Amino acid sequence: MATKKKQLFSSSPQGGSGMMPWLGIAAIVILIDQLTKIAIQKTFVFGEEKVITSFFNLVLAYNKGAAFGFLNSQPGWQRYFFTGVAVIAVGFILYMLKRHAGQRLFCWALALIMGGAIGNAIDRLAYGHVVDFLDFHIATFGHFPAFNVADSAICVGAALFVFDELRRVNRQ
Repeated sequence: MATKKKQLFSSSPQGGSGMMPWLGIAAIVILIDQLTKIAIQKTFVFGEEKVITSFFNLVLAYNKGAAFGFLNSQPGWQRYFFTGVAVIAVGFILYMLKRHAGQRLFCWALALIMGGAIGNAIDRLAYGHVVDFLDFHIATFGHFPAFNVADSAICVGAALFVFDELRRVNRQ
């Protein structure tokens, strides 16, 4: 008896348009993230700032920790811990994309989060830290922690995820 093999990247899984568009979005995020980080590292020295506007600078900063520099001063275990978290998250996201490939907003959110997670995991593996360079500041509050394209994609993805869930709840 012949059985049909299910493919991870099939173009027409149950109920959706396939995983390829979502993997493509994640790949674009990774590409833009890595290219911008390479450009900043080739242009700046660590800690160097270039004022762009009254509220925005470019700066080369390194983050060994998590969001907002959390655990940045730890001795180095966080490199492997956060890389492992990213690998587990990407595995779960791939599973969710496969399962819900036809839910466009949900998958946009997951693809952005996955692209950002992989972008930052590449940095952790290659350099031992995440390269950050976008520096926003407000005179009365000071500087926000520097971030990068991957962080932005994760935040936009998280916001889309929340928006999608609120929409789903309001429909019921």
